[in-house]
Amino acid sequence: MTDTSHGIPTAKYGASAARFDHWIRTDFVELNTQLEELYFAQSDKANVAGVGDDLKDALRRGGHEHIVALWREGNTDDGFDSAFGVLGNVGLYMGALRRHELTNPDTEDRSPFPEASSLALHIGATIGMAPRFATAHLATHNYAVNGVRKSYTSLKDEFLFIDENTRGILALTEAAEALARIVPLGVSNMVALDLFESAAKSLERAIKINQGLFDNLDRDRFFYCVRPYYKPYRVGREVYRGANAGDFAGINQLDLLLGLTRASDPYYAQLLVDKLLFMTPGDQAKLKDTMRYPSLLDSLLGLAGHAEADWFKRAGAAYLKVADLFAETARQHHDNLVKKFIVGPSDDLGDQHLQQVTASGPPLPVLIRALEKLRDFRTAAKRDDIETRADDIAKLRELVS
Repeated sequence: MTDTSHGIPTAKYGASAARFDHWIRTDFVELNTQLEELYFAQSDKANVAGVGDDLKDALRRGGHEHIVALWREGNTDDGFDSAFGVLGNVGLYMGALRRHELTNPDTEDRSPFPEASSLALHIGATIGMAPRFATAHLATHNYAVNGVRKSYTSLKDEFLFIDENTRGILALTEAAEALARIVPLGVSNMVALDLFESAAKSLERAIKINQGLFDNLDRDRFFYCVRPYYKPYRVGREVYRGANAGDFAGINQLDLLLGLTRASDPYYAQLLVDKLLFMTPGDQAKLKDTMRYPSLLDSLLGLAGHAEADWFKRAGAAYLKVADLFAETARQHHDNLVKKFIVGPSDDLGDQHLQQVTASGPPLPVLIRALEKLRDFRTAAKRDDIETRADDIAKLRELVS
């Protein structure tokens, strides 16, 4: 069945939730788009103070009306899909409030929107996720209604980012799923070669998708009109970091299955803990399972005594092909997305805006160092301050040569 006025499946949402979802897909998008056009027309594109205050007020009041109705309704037990959808919509609303400086965690000790905070906390605790919108809400679980995906604005660069980011996530997830199927087979099983090749093809597709995004995304539109919606904001008293494109299991499954880092590494373990609640419960379960698996690199090195066997050379070469492609995605992300779309535009910002740049919370130089470290794990680069698999990858190359 479908609600004929909104096109929302009634099996997915209750009546109040469906009305809120319709508002998010219509008036919410229109108000944000109008505000972005006002901001972008200024010489100081990062300034939002005193601009479009009537539109901001309409945004605040419109969302508040729907949220109060849901808050008073309480837990309707409509199932995960409904709860997840409502959590995302509340999070999109709070993310917009943060973007338009109607709330700022640096100047508050609690959120000025108690009903929205309460609703988000209730749902987040119920389904086991952080009480804010997550990457999945605008990517892998972005339910389209009559072709319309959820978004903050109707700007073409936002849809380009959302759609290509989703395609990239799905490609990396497919690669991780292929590698995970090797574990119960063993690296010496000839069928593993098919799975390595499937993973390689998925990674090649991810590289192509990413390159298309980097070539076509407008730098200033992304930096000034898309990325600001991913800032940290308070839910109740706590500040929750912005949603990150890496908040899905597949990317970390690739790290662990390829053996490029270990779940026991103190730096990487902290990263896993920090991101776990920003993933869907299904992804959380997949990642936890993968943390128990032996890595494919360790499995191959443990069989080094068979290095002259044909199966070893073929399996080792297949592994290295996948590892090299994955390394290319890491270099691609850092050198293109981070440097071009974050670091470059940041150089043009005034000091008053610079501290608000990063979605993950820390100052930009701290964020860049963290991203470089993650890139170097994934590329097995030689470093003195962290333990990468540079020597082990080199050893495997020598064995299969």
